[in-house]
Amino acid sequence: MGEIREPEGVKLLCGLILSENIPFESVRAKLSKSLGPIDLELKPFVFDFTQYYCEEMGGNLRRAFLSFERLIDPGRLAETKALTNRLEREFGQTIEGRLRRRVNIDPGYLEASKLVLASTKNFSHRVYLREGIFAEVTLIFKQGRFEELEWTYPDYRTKRVKDFLLRVRERYLSQLR
Repeated sequence: MGEIREPEGVKLLCGLILSENIPFESVRAKLSKSLGPIDLELKPFVFDFTQYYCEEMGGNLRRAFLSFERLIDPGRLAETKALTNRLEREFGQTIEGRLRRRVNIDPGYLEASKLVLASTKNFSHRVYLREGIFAEVTLIFKQGRFEELEWTYPDYRTKRVKDFLLRVRERYLSQLR
């Protein structure tokens, strides 16, 4: 029988999709205040991988990533997603009586073998955590690199994002030592 143990801490990160009219620094500051100091970031770049967010958030979207200094218990992913959803509402704008996001904040965590993202949407490859939050393994680390899975989002498949995640992984492993 396996022995129950506490998990190692994991590296918290957030993927951001930003409307053209919202300053990255404002979102960055609010996330840092809520989640702690940021140790690595991938500055905003053009997000043109899908039109999914355009109706709600407009065109000319930008993608960015933030990695947080403090390691967290992976069991905190659901509460972190609830917090980022509140921040999305706070940054939102009411148009024609409907709250529209101006930033999409997707928290997740990285550990040595994988990247896990949180979602409010269920699907066959997602596992329920609690309070309406699901988790999915988005990338796996194998033979020195991140490999995508059938459901990995197009932007997470890019060299730019994978290179950033390699930097985050290196930082994470040095923190564990």
